[in-house]
This record gives sequence, C-alpha cells and structure tokens, in this order.
Amino acid sequence: MALLAWAGSSIVPLGAARASDRDDFEAAFDRTFSARPLAQQPARAPLVFAFQPQAQRSYASALEARVAAVAGHEAGRIGVAALDLTSGHVVQVLGDQPFPMASTSKVAIVATFLEGVDQGRFRLDQTFPLMVPVPSRKFDGAVAPVRPGNVLTAQSLIELTLTRSDNQATDALLAAVGGPTAVNRWLAGAGIRNFRIDRDIATLVRDDGEIDPATTIDPRDSATPLAMVQLLSGLYRGQWLSPTSRAILLGTMERCITGKRRIPALLPEDAQVAHKTGSLNNTSSDVGIIRTPDGRAMVVAIYVTGQGTRAAREARIASIARTIYDGYLAEPAGSRRTASR
Repeated sequence: MALLAWAGSSIVPLGAARASDRDDFEAAFDRTFSARPLAQQPARAPLVFAFQPQAQRSYASALEARVAAVAGHEAGRIGVAALDLTSGHVVQVLGDQPFPMASTSKVAIVATFLEGVDQGRFRLDQTFPLMVPVPSRKFDGAVAPVRPGNVLTAQSLIELTLTRSDNQATDALLAAVGGPTAVNRWLAGAGIRNFRIDRDIATLVRDDGEIDPATTIDPRDSATPLAMVQLLSGLYRGQWLSPTSRAILLGTMERCITGKRRIPALLPEDAQVAHKTGSLNNTSSDVGIIRTPDGRAMVVAIYVTGQGTRAAREARIASIARTIYDGYLAEPAGSRRTASR
C-alpha cells in the first residue's frame, strides 16, 4: 500500500514535495482532465490517504471556499465538482480524488448503450433479459453468478436503470454492450479519464463492504468528481449522442425517484433536476444537472463518505447542492470563464 497525502487538491506520496498554490484554475482544470488515467493504475491495491489540514488549503474562488466549508472532511472524505455551463465557472473540493461511483456509474452504461442505438447496433424496442443474481459467498470468484430473468425492452431497462437504479436492469444493459470493458472503451473514446468500471453491479453489490471508502481509496469502479462533471456536461451539450438519445438519457434522469433527500432536497421548487444517485457501504452520492428558472444549467457531482449515517450523508449532499446553486446564481452569468469544456 502507498501512503498518500493531500497537497492543495492533489494526491502525492507522503514525503514528496507539496505542490505550490494552484495557477489559473482553467489550467488546473485542463491538467486534471489530461492526467494519467486511473485505468493505468494497479487494478487492485487500494491506497490509504492522509488529509492535509483544511487551513492549509487554498481555493480558486470564494464560492469554492464556501463549498469546502460546507463539505468539511472531519467525519469522512467528501468530493465535489460543479460547472456553471453559462459562465464556465468551475468549483471543486477534492475534485481530482477517486471516489466509489456506486450507481452513478449507470449514467455511463446507459450512454454506452445509446451510442450503440445511434450506430444501429441496438434498438430501443429490442429485448434483453434481466440479470438476476444467484446467491453466492462474498468474494467467491471475480464475478458474481447471475441468471437470465424476465425479458424487457431496452427502453424499459433504461427507465428502470436511471429512475429506480434497478441493478438487474443495469446489468442487462451492461451485458448487452459487452461488459465493463466496452463502457471503458466508450469513455476513453470520449476523452474522459479518471473514470473506470471494473465489475458488474451484481459483483459490486455482493462484495460491498470490503473497503471503507471514508478512509481508503480503491481505484476500482471509481471516478473523480471532475471526471463525472466532464461526462455529464458533455452529454448535456450533445457531444457524443444523437439529439434523440440525449433527450432519452436526460429526460429519464429527470424522472429519477431515488435521492429525494439529496440534490433536490433543498433546491427551490422551480429548479429542474436530472440526476442519478449512488449508495454503497459508508458512501452516498448524487450527480446531475440543475436547471434554473432563468435557463442556466449547472452540472454537479457530489460524493460523500462517512458522516455516521446515510441520513447525515444525504443531508450533506443537499447542503452542498444548495450552496453551489445559490453561489452560481449570485454571480453575473458572464462573470467567470475559468473553463469552457
């Protein structure tokens, strides 16, 4: 195991020189997206980290400092990244550290399938069987056994995956596209790094609890908050999918019924949210796009570990989301141009 510490917002080996204060934030954002992909890291050994004290960190803006204060880190690490698509203002707190995606990875799985629809390899009315887990002991083999279940259309599987976070439906889509390798290939083709899927959901759930994400970084099935923001902002802008497939993905995320106590909880009633939640042992997350009544769009990725209970993690997510929402709205729409991805 490699012992790590934080320098600013970066992970460095303990004993190595600490990074100087960050340069222009656009350059920092670019460096993050061009960093060494997680896929090149060892596939297994988790990395233990130690935090640099909060007082020693610097922040790129007053809003970023406010988000950091709400996030905190005393009860478990919290990663946040956000992008105001109108102004280009990026906010991040531990945004370049890997966090367990849990079910937020399902956005990438659905996007990979929809690209296949755009290319004529799949159809939305095509049917696939649910992948039903077969009982097995934890860690008994690299892949948890599953069996085919009821057959549903791809459209129904997408609806179940994104609105109800149905694991069997997700694994049906994952099997159809060719497994985690196919999704990682799509991500690489889209230029998204620091984002990887290693296991199907049946295996991820069966083996959950092996590692405490509040104290340990496991690169498997992880993404940095910045990488998730890159994925969501690209999908919102129509970079990789046809207009029809983009509308299907984002429209389905708008109907999400999980996570009512997370991103949407403290937002105004007239704010529209398209999001996807994730939950595993000692971690809760929510990622998505918030649209304001005046037409602005904000992309947000929040990963929370520790905090004592799931309810406490969800409350932290809600508070962070509202802080970002209020902070972006308080800025003139064209006041910042720190990133334009």
